[in-house]
Amino acid sequence: MGKGYLALVLHAHLPFVRHPEYRYSLEEKWFYEAVTECYIPLIWIFERLIRDGVKFRLTLSLSPTLLTMFGDQFLQERYLNHLHKLIELADKEAHRTAGTPFAEPARMYQERFRGALHTFNAYGKNLINAFKAFQDADRLEIVTCAATHGYLPLLYVNPAAVRAQIKLAVDLYRKHFGRNPVGFWLPECAYAPGIDRHLKNSGVKYFFTDTHGVLFASHRPRFGVFAPIFCPSGVAAFGRDIESSRQVWSAKEGYPGDFDYREYYRDIGFDLDLDYIREYIHPDGIRVHTGLKYYRITGKTDHKEPYVPTRATEKAAVHAGNFMFNREHQIRYLHRFMDRPPLIVAPYDAELFGHWWFEGPQWLDFLIRKITYDQDIIELITPGDYLRRHPCNQVATPCASSWGNKGYHEVWLCGANDWIYRHLHWAADRMVELSRRFPDSKGILRRALNQAARELLLAQASDWAFIMATGTMVDYAVRRFKSHMTNFVGIYRQIVENRLEDGWIEELESRHNIFPDLDFRVYAGT
Repeated sequence: MGKGYLALVLHAHLPFVRHPEYRYSLEEKWFYEAVTECYIPLIWIFERLIRDGVKFRLTLSLSPTLLTMFGDQFLQERYLNHLHKLIELADKEAHRTAGTPFAEPARMYQERFRGALHTFNAYGKNLINAFKAFQDADRLEIVTCAATHGYLPLLYVNPAAVRAQIKLAVDLYRKHFGRNPVGFWLPECAYAPGIDRHLKNSGVKYFFTDTHGVLFASHRPRFGVFAPIFCPSGVAAFGRDIESSRQVWSAKEGYPGDFDYREYYRDIGFDLDLDYIREYIHPDGIRVHTGLKYYRITGKTDHKEPYVPTRATEKAAVHAGNFMFNREHQIRYLHRFMDRPPLIVAPYDAELFGHWWFEGPQWLDFLIRKITYDQDIIELITPGDYLRRHPCNQVATPCASSWGNKGYHEVWLCGANDWIYRHLHWAADRMVELSRRFPDSKGILRRALNQAARELLLAQASDWAFIMATGTMVDYAVRRFKSHMTNFVGIYRQIVENRLEDGWIEELESRHNIFPDLDFRVYAGT
């Protein structure tokens, strides 16, 4: 009976959102919600698996912007304040809902929020410590991503911009994890020929593409996406499996849309009386998600029934078994046509697990345990493990591609956001100019050059173009992009006109403090 591999890959990323200039930042809640609903629940799963002696291997991509936010003391303290307010609200809700169908989920939130507080403090308020421990225990293979999640194919007009996005990410990873990243998550799985050479120069061994990035490679891959290909540079490309992705990603065809799972869009922040909930939403009275949601998906209409946690947990176990069953049959079929064990690469946004799909971490726990104990066909593996076992693979060049709508660059280059790129390309050219003109700068000039690089990197984040294209929070994305570009232009003019304003540079360093060890000369190479 044939055997094969399953590589589960979670990509964890959020844009750099840090606003000390505001007492309350709605956008910072993206980070707080993800920590509470996704990252800490994943830590709980990994802790339990290790405690129970379950040997597993999983790949986790942690973007440099997310790592920076994990380690930022300002955000750590604000998150603690956020969590204490959640605990206060959950306690009030446990009292209010006593004797109602909502009492069970209310008690669940009480336990979860207190558990999150305990876990956050246990790792010194820095979740990097948790993920590093899992990697050091040989359970996770942590990989990195571009510095600010820049959309690399569209930045490749200036190769120095791509080189900086890659090198700075690798340097930050090495600082936090004490080793070189073996793999790299291309933002949005977006690839263009030539990017792999920059990955190789930074010591990266592999990256991921969407399915067609490998299927349409030149030359045609013999084993499709069920084995990696080597680019001519020697860096391996792993393609996404369509079938396993659809079962988890799709809210219509996949597991997250099951009627017993928690309904994301029904939250007490919108349902309860304003006077009661006012203290736990936006200070201006703007209703927002609190994280306490008492309804299940129920059906496709607006009618919603109370959420039953035990029933949802049972369904997560059933779906984990179904996913494993389908992968077993997939591997049995593929094994007939391959001279090596087939590899199924299943990448997902980490934030799907726990945030959008509340039961996702439970599903992952059940799946890992079932694969470990209930079958003998599937082996959990990481891409790095695979390359060590199977070092000989076909050489081909992946085609330009992404995992966005329609598979190429349209989401990040369309009528809603195309205007940003002439500014990004101009700024990248100016950054190269400055780095070559002032290579030996010192003092405030050197600090200004480094801050100019930070502002450029933050403007390059693919998140802004994505938000503009999807039509949600557009004003914020436009404001963030224009703010970073304005800062860059201001610094550039002050440098070339020899009139640096020390106070302004210091203010920017404090507000946009990503990559504290950045050296602007990363843009000077050829």
